[in-house]
Amino acid sequence: MIVQWRKWDGSPHWRHECVYLGADDWGDWVGQPQGWLASRPAASFRAAGPNVLLIPPAEPGSDGALYAPSVNRDHPVRVYIDLGWDISWSEDPLLVTGIDMDLDVVRAVDGRGTWVDDRDEWEDHRVQYGYPPEVVAQLEALALDLESRVLDQLPPFDDAVPDQWLDRLAAYGFGPRWPGTP
Repeated sequence: MIVQWRKWDGSPHWRHECVYLGADDWGDWVGQPQGWLASRPAASFRAAGPNVLLIPPAEPGSDGALYAPSVNRDHPVRVYIDLGWDISWSEDPLLVTGIDMDLDVVRAVDGRGTWVDDRDEWEDHRVQYGYPPEVVAQLEALALDLESRVLDQLPPFDDAVPDQWLDRLAAYGFGPRWPGTP
């Protein structure tokens, strides 16, 4: 399956090859085994290690979720939350889409701590793309709320919840997506 991000103006952004893992009280979980592709215009890489991504249910009164946390195993960045808009399953059952809204919440396990990332990109793009003021206010408040929840390691931003999905991904035994890749 594919997780396809775009920017506010509809231009393509990151595209991740994933596998559906299942659902729990937090939403749907997809995984990216080591070696599977993540790409965007002018850039691509193979996942250095396994990671899982949560697709939360739609926010009340909206068409999709406003954030999607990724959790890595054996990586300096444990939690990386993309703030977004309209993150949801498409009519294609193998496609999740969402608008990347620049702000991210990061928890690193290498001593750097937890922080809201890409504020400079957020400032540039809110002007370039003309983000509506109500969207700006909602996502800025959400970024601070998520940062607090990640700092407190509240589920699903703890280790226990995503680790069970990382374990499930490992149990499937997926190798690299394409022969000859790491």
